[in-house]
Amino acid sequence: MSPRIHLPTGWVTFVFTDIEGSTRLAQMLGVNYPPVLAEHRRLLRRTLAATGGAELLTEGDSFFLAFPDASAALTACLTGQRALADHDWPTPEGTPRVRMGLHTGWAEPRDGEYASPEVHRAARIAAAAHGGQVLCSAATARHADPLPAGASLLDLGLHRLRGFDDRERLFQLVAPGLERQFPRPRTADAVAHNLPTQVTSFVGRQTERVELRALIESHRLVTVLGAGGTGKTRLAVELAGGVVEAYPDGVWFVDVATVTDPGLVAFAVAAVLGLRPEPGRPMVDTLVEYAAARRMLILLDTCDAQPAASGEVISRLLAGGRGVRVLATSRESFGLPGEVVWRIPPLAVDPGPGGRESDAVALLLDRTAAARGGRRPDQAEQADLRRVVRRLDGVPLAIELAAARLRVLSVGQLAARLDDVLGTLDAGRDAPEPPPAENGYTGNQQDTVDLAAAAVGTTPPTPAHRAVQRSATERHLTMQATVTWSYRTLGPRASRLLRWMAVFAGPVELSTVEWLLGEDPLDALSVLVDKSMVLAEPRASGSTYRMLDPIRAYAGRRLAEAGEEQAARDRHVAWSSHALERARLGPDGRPVTLSLYALDPLADELRAALRWCATGGSARAGLRLAGGLDHWWRERGLAREGRLWLFRLYGRIAENGESIPEAELAAAYHMHSLHAGADGEFAEELRFSQRAEAAARQAGDTGLLARVLAGRAAPLIDLGQLDEAERICREVIDWAAEQDVLPDALFAVFNLAELLWRRGALDEAAELLGAARPVEAARPLERGRRSVDMLLGMVALARGDLVAAHEHLAVALRSRMSHGYHGRACDTVNAIAVRCVASGDLLTAARLFGAAQAVRASMRSTPGLYGAYWSERQVELRRILGDATFDAAYAEGGELGLEEAAALALAVEHPDLAVTSARFAPGATPSPRQPAPHPLGAPHPGLHG
Repeated sequence: MSPRIHLPTGWVTFVFTDIEGSTRLAQMLGVNYPPVLAEHRRLLRRTLAATGGAELLTEGDSFFLAFPDASAALTACLTGQRALADHDWPTPEGTPRVRMGLHTGWAEPRDGEYASPEVHRAARIAAAAHGGQVLCSAATARHADPLPAGASLLDLGLHRLRGFDDRERLFQLVAPGLERQFPRPRTADAVAHNLPTQVTSFVGRQTERVELRALIESHRLVTVLGAGGTGKTRLAVELAGGVVEAYPDGVWFVDVATVTDPGLVAFAVAAVLGLRPEPGRPMVDTLVEYAAARRMLILLDTCDAQPAASGEVISRLLAGGRGVRVLATSRESFGLPGEVVWRIPPLAVDPGPGGRESDAVALLLDRTAAARGGRRPDQAEQADLRRVVRRLDGVPLAIELAAARLRVLSVGQLAARLDDVLGTLDAGRDAPEPPPAENGYTGNQQDTVDLAAAAVGTTPPTPAHRAVQRSATERHLTMQATVTWSYRTLGPRASRLLRWMAVFAGPVELSTVEWLLGEDPLDALSVLVDKSMVLAEPRASGSTYRMLDPIRAYAGRRLAEAGEEQAARDRHVAWSSHALERARLGPDGRPVTLSLYALDPLADELRAALRWCATGGSARAGLRLAGGLDHWWRERGLAREGRLWLFRLYGRIAENGESIPEAELAAAYHMHSLHAGADGEFAEELRFSQRAEAAARQAGDTGLLARVLAGRAAPLIDLGQLDEAERICREVIDWAAEQDVLPDALFAVFNLAELLWRRGALDEAAELLGAARPVEAARPLERGRRSVDMLLGMVALARGDLVAAHEHLAVALRSRMSHGYHGRACDTVNAIAVRCVASGDLLTAARLFGAAQAVRASMRSTPGLYGAYWSERQVELRRILGDATFDAAYAEGGELGLEEAAALALAVEHPDLAVTSARFAPGATPSPRQPAPHPLGAPHPGLHG
């Protein structure tokens, strides 16, 4: 430097510049590099020095200048950048990209130079900038008044410069003709991460966090897979925030959702890492070289936006250096070597250990309190909270949206509205539209043009690009937008399968999906599973497939919009009918004893089919389905539900005028009558019994008429008209015998036997039941209930014959539990309690009474024919034991489930094996049917004995 140059003193603004990637540029241009370097020097010397700056050092591609005025320094940098940008360089790839840094501090020159830390601070600021960028310190920003015309300073926040302990607030010069979009400054921040700051608390997922963290520690690529809205991003960010200290070179978050061109995924990752393109070199090579020697975790979010390109970048990064680990979130896996796929489950909806609230309920409670100004739902709303999270399948986004609805709805109102999941959760929100078209490009094409331009620094993002960014963010504003994000990536076969699978209410097997479509669905189903739109759940018998309820609701909407709903749902109704028939047949196709357990897994599917039959399908098909659930509804304590479905189907018949054969109406009315009786609606029971008889007579089917007439005594019994009921039973039995349809009148036989038992005609009842045993055994729909053994057990109890009572009741209870007749099993448990009283096992009797009552209460069913009898026995037992002892044992029984209660009843010792049995008395040889002494006094033959 010439000693004649005047160096400013006092408040001096120092400027450093150099060419970004100069080494790479020199290698690429070869002999053409010196002219480019010389032209760069000429332009900067003319613009920088001409603005009053003192040139202290020019070395290679670098300049060091000092300015007495901060405004002049900024003006010089602005002029220099514009000159470089406007110059006609030999090739676009050979354009030098210059970074500039400014800092203002108090300095005095000595011996023609500045020995001040302010110089080093300015150099570090320049090193933090990117090619084409001008950065300055807060001190320069304060002293730069006025700024160059049309210019402003953009606050980039606090940054720690290399070699300095404090933090410096950096500003970027913004002006027409200058780039605006740059990666973050290349500074030595103390906390090396860019994880997004969350504005709401993270709730639950403790088990998942532990499991996922262990995977990240032992594998270099972990992909968190799940449907939209299941909380992949939130969990990944929460986890990454907890491992920042383990990665000295940082934890870096990259949102691939904003990148709509495959070629720009590497640019997106590089921008987060503070890298810029090098002339003539693929961005991915620059990225790999930078990461090779570093230990870092890269969190690639929403990779399903660009799965192939994301996979390629991940593969190159992992191959380039062992210090890089990748945590990816996506709706589909990459299929890369070494990839560990971890599927995020929905939030748990069942209470945790110790009765603590499930994660799903805890999230809803937290977000509801926020939505209501800090007021949490009260205790009365707890049951409805659980209904809501179950209906939403524990999907976090759906729960968040549901909490927002609780600003205007009670929890009960929200739960009642969730039949329309999307309509309720998305109310008042508009799903984002696709990015707008501009300059003849579609939204995605325009975005590619804009991002590519922005990546090489030729133009700022356009409105189209910003629209894509908004769309990527807004995809989580509504459930519909979230699912649409994935739906748009499906091919025709996969999208059709998704729509048609919306008809299923729960998990289904592959063969069921194939039955529905009439073709092999494996390829399309694999796509849906890979994209996390359908969950595959491995089981011992083979995988089952299901959709989360919000996705099912979306697919159902698409099904209707595609005009396919009628065909798909009618096909589902046909499958439901087929499944009902199959449940009654053995492997050889022959009828087997009906097990209601076979209907339990079908219940939700049958309800979905019934819903369609009652609203848009065939009411006749719905009546057939209802008939298949006849016993199941009553034995599960759901007689009221059965009645409501029948009423809806009657309404459908009235609405569409569908013709229903009289025989089928008679069967439906007869079933309705039985449901009404079980539900305590005795007038309705009699009314529908009469309708059934009229329709059966009109049909002219003798067997059907016998079955209907056999049930006519039931409403009379319920109404207390016992004599009339007995007369009807006898008439029906005699008439059925004459018509040779006596097996169809079996229900009348059972009703008559009960009436005989009630009035103490035990011998006649036993004889009647003995004749009915082979008829019951020959009927698959009847024999699992073992009504003959139950009634013979009651007759034996009335006679005081504990051996016969024990054996008959044990047979009846085993069969009823084995075949799922839970309502009738409660009666048998009560009967065994009476048998325990008779043998002196009073505490067991009280426990069994308590268990049977608790189960029946949980089923919300009426006590039935034997209700008064059980009550009388309990009153007498309480008198013997005393209130405290009886209540304690009764309460113990109330804690038992039905299976536990049945096990307790079946564990009661056979009377002949008890130590008090007369057969063990010295010299005694008692009859196996010798009545045992009754602890309550004389035997009780029946209520009217």
